Amino acid sequence: MICVALPGLAISTREGQLTGRGLEGFYRAGRRVLARCQVRVAGREPLAVQARMTAADQARFVGTLRTSPHAGPDPDVVVERIRQADGTERITLHSVAPRPLRLPVEVALGTDLADLGAIASCTTGPELPASVHDSGLRWTGPSGSSSVTADPPPTDALASAGLLRWEFELPPGGSTTVELRVRPEGAGPVRAVGRAATSPLTPAGATAPAKATGDDPRVQILLRTSVEDLQALLVRDPAHPADTHLAAGAPWRCGLAPAEALAAARMALPLGTRLAAGTLRTLARTQIPGPGPRSGMIPGPRRDAGGHLPPGCTGTEATLLFPVLLAEARRWGLPEAETQELLPTAERCLTWLRTTAGDGPYIRDPQPGGPARCETQAHAHRAALLGADLLDACGRPGGTELRQWARALRTAFREDFWIDDLGGGRPAAALAPDGRPVPHLGAAAAHLLDTGLLGGGERAPGLLDKVQTEQLARLFGSPVLDSGWGLRGLGVKEPGHNPFGHRVGAVRVQETAVAVAGLADAGYEKEAGSLLRGVLAAAEAFDHRLPEMYAGEQRTDGSAPLPHPAACRPAATAAAAGVLLLTTLAGIRPDAPAGTVTLRPMHSAPLGEIGLTGLRVAGAPFSVRVSRLGLAMVEEAADGLQLGV
Repeated sequence: MICVALPGLAISTREGQLTGRGLEGFYRAGRRVLARCQVRVAGREPLAVQARMTAADQARFVGTLRTSPHAGPDPDVVVERIRQADGTERITLHSVAPRPLRLPVEVALGTDLADLGAIASCTTGPELPASVHDSGLRWTGPSGSSSVTADPPPTDALASAGLLRWEFELPPGGSTTVELRVRPEGAGPVRAVGRAATSPLTPAGATAPAKATGDDPRVQILLRTSVEDLQALLVRDPAHPADTHLAAGAPWRCGLAPAEALAAARMALPLGTRLAAGTLRTLARTQIPGPGPRSGMIPGPRRDAGGHLPPGCTGTEATLLFPVLLAEARRWGLPEAETQELLPTAERCLTWLRTTAGDGPYIRDPQPGGPARCETQAHAHRAALLGADLLDACGRPGGTELRQWARALRTAFREDFWIDDLGGGRPAAALAPDGRPVPHLGAAAAHLLDTGLLGGGERAPGLLDKVQTEQLARLFGSPVLDSGWGLRGLGVKEPGHNPFGHRVGAVRVQETAVAVAGLADAGYEKEAGSLLRGVLAAAEAFDHRLPEMYAGEQRTDGSAPLPHPAACRPAATAAAAGVLLLTTLAGIRPDAPAGTVTLRPMHSAPLGEIGLTGLRVAGAPFSVRVSRLGLAMVEEAADGLQLGV
């Protein structure tokens, strides 16, 4: 169970006790400031009876105990622990006994001040010795110091044993509380961005966060949890605190991952454009200056792609996503002044695209002899078309050249990347340096359906023709790729398939959401609905907090999706995917500069009636309802916003 309010984390099992084993503990900025926090009442540990997340940054644990073994089977003390990511733990004892109780309470504390990397690689050292400090304990190591203070102060503090002790007298029905505060030495309380009034996901003037209602009660919980997780993962740019972006996920990736931050901000555009603006400004400052072949790139680390392809460059993906996010944020209502501020960076990204492609139709991996990946061509094609649309709208040159290149890419792609076979054909995963197609079928092909939003609510053309798109939809709807919980990263019949392989068989929530939205846009609602219902069922199994990935084992009656041991949960792309999945049902296509919004709902209404309130279009609240017949109706919108055809 992971409580998140970056830079704070609290990680624990459902038992509630922090034992210091594995990842357990309180963290600040990637360092474990407290590893152990074990409570004993009257010499015994409470029996854990319930553990649940009450918010993205808070968990509640309830335990019971009997102070006298001869008093019958009923407990006479209830122990409640409220644990928060900001480093606060509140321990409350409730007496349900018919007689007064005298309860000695002990809290055993300890830490190693290890960082997450050392914990993940099992290279942590022993616990550090404690010293009595203020109303608690303090630990000091080579990397710094941390302390725990208690309110009320303990009756006794034993540094050698790491113990704080109290003795309480409780009347029948009485209760008492001890509050522990954990923090690095010299650090103040965690100031979580998502809780601040300036959070980009709580726009000024909004009466409430985005909400979903409808026939399926899971939609309400999924949207609420997704928004809470996005809030919890918000991080400020230290040098420019007005700009915020999303960390990739907890606990492993609490820093900036450019491609994931851009993708998540794009999927979260229905919640407003402020997150997109902060993300774009933050990444604009990282753009590589010229001259040279990398001039204009947004740098990013390499990403493992499984056994069939070498690691991919996320910098390429981020560079191609930057102008797409800016163009679509403008359609959702990004103010013109902010668009103009970010336009030069987008232009440099598009210049890099055309320079890198050169005279050829494809964008290859930047390393010598790199392959031309299927999804990279989809990202590049979308960037060219949306970038051209953006340049034209802002009165800048270059749009015609980008459209001509995109047209040439479409012609070449439909010939070179399509593999004919007895099953109707499939897109290649990549072209090898010698032009040979890599035939493996996987979820990365979902990006071929993600064409992007142009003016007037129109979708940009895709790389596949109509027949090829229909065949891809059929493949996505087959058990080869649809696990019943979402889209497998690699088809179950492909060599090297591994249901736990994070690129070769596991279900990645982002790609499944992209497939659902793309299939719905293309009119293949049966396949889209099946994938949507699968992810919704998986979300329910994960308490509606979707991890970035989980095992792609086939769903059967009574089964549940298997967690992936290395998955981040919460994860920015998975939380934002929850927003995309639900807003896809309404098919919202805004064009704020033109003062219109077009609705293309899923007419099959796979989840029955659904209402979405508290969204943002053109800087104002936007609410829409889709009936059981698949008919959409706007219930709230900006003044003057017209419904497009």
